[in-house]
Amino acid sequence: MEYLDFEMPIKELEDQLEKCQIIGKESEVDVTATCKKIEKKLATARKDIYKNLTPWQRVQLSRHPNRPYTLDYINAICGGTFMELHGDRSVKDDKAMIGGLGKIGDQSFMFIGQQKGYNTKTRQYRNFGMANPEGYRKALRLMKMAEKFNIPVVTLLDTPGAYPGLEAEERGQGEAIARNILEMTRLKTPIITIVIGEGASGGALGIGVGDRVYMMENTWYTVISPESCSSILWRSWEFKEQAAAALKLTGADMKRLKLIDAIIKEPVGGAHADRQGAFKAVEAQILSAFDELKDLSETDLVMKRMDKYSQMGVYKE
Repeated sequence: MEYLDFEMPIKELEDQLEKCQIIGKESEVDVTATCKKIEKKLATARKDIYKNLTPWQRVQLSRHPNRPYTLDYINAICGGTFMELHGDRSVKDDKAMIGGLGKIGDQSFMFIGQQKGYNTKTRQYRNFGMANPEGYRKALRLMKMAEKFNIPVVTLLDTPGAYPGLEAEERGQGEAIARNILEMTRLKTPIITIVIGEGASGGALGIGVGDRVYMMENTWYTVISPESCSSILWRSWEFKEQAAAALKLTGADMKRLKLIDAIIKEPVGGAHADRQGAFKAVEAQILSAFDELKDLSETDLVMKRMDKYSQMGVYKE
């Protein structure tokens, strides 16, 4: 298990507990009372640390190397029924954007999301979760397929942004994202969107227009990363913590601004600390959202979705 800077007090207590347990096993000394005291301190430390996280600390947790990614959620939720679909039928199959059909119980869903890698090789293979235009066009193809067969769509957002390379711009990165946003506003099937990690810029918004939009507790969703914001405003990455606070990027901020519908509570310590708990929370939220949307007519569904987004923000006529 890897630990972030602010998690070091937890690591120290866990190390103490492990040593205490080893002493108890290797000697005849009864260390039960001591172990219980350490466990109590550990529980208190976890509770105190994770209930007072700063925006920047939540950004760090969203990027934790042990945090589950899109395919982890899909495989856990679908229980082996997931069938991945490939290609945009134009250029190639973008490995940073995955999608396919899966079942939760007896209900089929079209799952779409950005996928990151776990080590250097897979991170390069997945392009660090940054999709090219063909990734967004693949996502749109799958959404249109879901609409044709009346299958609800679930999108899982976890990207530092769309790929900013020259070749991506040459193939129409901006147009692909804009087209997805337009088509998602009028898609005639329920769309459930969940931010499971990083939700940065148009890269996230390209598959983020949902009837119900949720954020996991330790995620972020904004137009630019704190580091990039810091480099633009202060010409240095040293002010990333101030930038994170100013961007209002946490779930609590998004909920207060009425940009998302709810926050999915994570297990204490984050999704990486209790993966099964995180999977169950996401599955329950998907099913709850679908129950709210499944009886709406196509006309009402699209009208409510358009009303939802037209009411966002502050403007004058």
